[in-house]
Amino acid sequence: MKRSLQGIRIGFVITGSFCAMADAFERMQLLKNAGADIQPVLSYHAADLDTRFITSEDLKAKLHEITGREAIESIPAAEPIGPQKTLDIVLVLPCTGSTIAKIALGITDTPATMAVKAHLRNERPVVIAISSNDGLSANAKNIGALLNTRNIYFVPFYQDDPVKKSRSLAYHGPSVVAALEEALDGRQTQPVLYR
Repeated sequence: MKRSLQGIRIGFVITGSFCAMADAFERMQLLKNAGADIQPVLSYHAADLDTRFITSEDLKAKLHEITGREAIESIPAAEPIGPQKTLDIVLVLPCTGSTIAKIALGITDTPATMAVKAHLRNERPVVIAISSNDGLSANAKNIGALLNTRNIYFVPFYQDDPVKKSRSLAYHGPSVVAALEEALDGRQTQPVLYR
């Protein structure tokens, strides 16, 4: 049964996989259109770097346009997510290999990882949308660890270019909403491996 996202408070955490930003905006707009209340959170790299895909200024402007809110950009600003229980679910999209490693190892050194840590203390779901060139190499062990961690769920993922980037993994964009709906009910959407 499809779950309503009307009024669901989503922490939308964006990390530095800049090639996925256009899709991140599309997914965010879909969630907003479904009635979700979205609070953007940026890693330091997402907040500060200008790339060939988007400038930091344009990124923040687009987030404000979609959500009507300013993004959380500091660790102190992200920390109250836990004690104040401000969110129902956190979505990390796109989630870099670096952020996956930090979450798996309990490292809290960015607003993104603080948002995840603070939210998990409330036993509420975190959904990871992986976008990493090292998912099937250095980060395979971290993905495995998180697949076995309570309250961590994944958007189904696949090898985005097995010939040219044999270790790269990417989330399946059309599965994002279903992954959130399932995680809100305490289930991992299946299959985890999209292809």
